[in-house]
Amino acid sequence: MNRTFGSSDRTSRGRSAGSGSGRGGYRGQAPSRSGGPSRSGSPSRSGNYGSRRPAAQQGEFALPVTLTPALPPVETFAELDLPPALVKALATQGMAVPFPIQAATLPNSLAGRDVLGRGRTGSGKTLAFGLALLARTAGRRAEPGQPLALVLVPTRELAQQVTDALTPYARDLRLRLTTVVGGMSIGRQVNALRGGAEVVVATPGRLKDLIDRGTCRLDQVAITVLDEADQMADMGFMPQVTALLDQVRPDGQRMLFSATLDRNIDLLVRRYLNDPVVHSVDPSAGAVTTMEHHVLHVQTTDKQATTTEIAARDGRVLMFLDTKYAVDKLTAHLLHNGVRAAALHGGKSQPQRTRTLAQFKSGHVTVLVATNVAARGIHVDDLDLVVNVDPPSDHKDYLHRGGRTARAGESGRVVTLVLPNQRREMSRLMSTAGITPQSTQTHSGQAELTRITGARTPSGVPVTITEPVAERSRRSTSTSSRGRRNRPSQARRSTRPTLAPQGTSQRRSALSPAA
Repeated sequence: MNRTFGSSDRTSRGRSAGSGSGRGGYRGQAPSRSGGPSRSGSPSRSGNYGSRRPAAQQGEFALPVTLTPALPPVETFAELDLPPALVKALATQGMAVPFPIQAATLPNSLAGRDVLGRGRTGSGKTLAFGLALLARTAGRRAEPGQPLALVLVPTRELAQQVTDALTPYARDLRLRLTTVVGGMSIGRQVNALRGGAEVVVATPGRLKDLIDRGTCRLDQVAITVLDEADQMADMGFMPQVTALLDQVRPDGQRMLFSATLDRNIDLLVRRYLNDPVVHSVDPSAGAVTTMEHHVLHVQTTDKQATTTEIAARDGRVLMFLDTKYAVDKLTAHLLHNGVRAAALHGGKSQPQRTRTLAQFKSGHVTVLVATNVAARGIHVDDLDLVVNVDPPSDHKDYLHRGGRTARAGESGRVVTLVLPNQRREMSRLMSTAGITPQSTQTHSGQAELTRITGARTPSGVPVTITEPVAERSRRSTSTSSRGRRNRPSQARRSTRPTLAPQGTSQRRSALSPAA
């Protein structure tokens, strides 16, 4: 559902919808080539928004009422004054018709307006802000350590997904894009920033570290995006986020996108967004019409068998549990029973997490067992089943876990296994999420379980996940290349311990539960 709110009686401090100084909204306008957004009026960010809210938002975050009318949505990307290189790149990808959140927000964000966008996971939010950010930065060059555009995200996985999505378009515009996240070599990130990067995709903690080191400054950042801002608030990043936003250009453009908007981000909106265009794709903020929701009532003694049969189905499945220990334990059980499973949680190193995701996306691993670290920022094509082995404790976690399936208009199912003592709490959670699931009493070996999930009896033959030959070869080549650049003396080499060959138990441990 598209919604543009009417005018309020507060004094406007913003621009008109079509008067941005960047690459403008529609063809026929005369956008500036400066690339940097400008604002009229006071640079103060402490807006005084009214308390009105539409009926659909009662009980949720009080979305601000915009004074300046929004530009109407477009039907095709060709209607927007995007750089030719972007238009060509979109056409190459077979993208001519924007998703609703893109159609509604791009005319306004290209015109320099602040944007507050809510859309379910998989609705196209990344390109909704990414195309505008890249188009308005095109033609400019950053000084070393002084990026021009910033995307803040809560998790490393989401940072990587945003980077993967935007890199081809940035390359076509000859913009340099770098990722700044924890768990990776800080030296490489320092070098990338010193080499000059127009666009930085970052998690708050690592970006703060680099600023404290004097490696990065944000005073030239003209466009700032907060992606999944509510999760940053939930994870305790709010002090870091506000400290970073206080360092970007006060007259810059701000865009805030998320699948859920609630009172946790009220401070961000009121303090940092100026007369934003407000857009919500659908009122339930996550309940997707192409997604089926099932609650399977199981008994404690049968839960593991039921989970194992679901994991043994044809096709990929993403399974969520609450703790790292539970994830590792289930992964080991599935491997022992012949299911190609891998674990993903915060106890893994970032290279391990990246490698595991790549194997899941390629099909080398068919079951990804994860904590909430995989609830956002994970996009896998043809993932049609998500299983909450442990029900989430928060309705937003449920929506984001389920949002890994039924993406970009595809269909999918979310299945939650519920024990007798969890029924009441699960009922409350579903009600809060605005979802009416199909409830079924089931057990392992039952035909109804197979109908809903595709469950089947596992082979029972233990399997070991090894690195694919092609990937192992690439890693070996990369390691050899690094070794030639920094080869130790013969004396030093003779004292080094012998490394286990690629593909042995040492390599396999990267994906074993104990790793």
